[in-house]
Amino acid sequence: MPKLKTHSGTKDRVKVSKNGKVRVGSSNKNHFLSKQSGGRKRSQAGLTTRTGKMAKNIKKTLGL
Repeated sequence: MPKLKTHSGTKDRVKVSKNGKVRVGSSNKNHFLSKQSGGRKRSQAGLTTRTGKMAKNIKKTLGL
């Protein structure tokens, strides 16, 4: 069975911590920001943790 390639889009968007937690940023932060309220923009800041089946699938696409 050949080795699987790392999914480049996932590699750019996701960070896996030292303990194996999957951290993902929010979407809708690049443009059209003037129509969003300040609170909405602040709540999208930072990274959120993915758990369960979603984290398992992300790790599989990264080859971990």
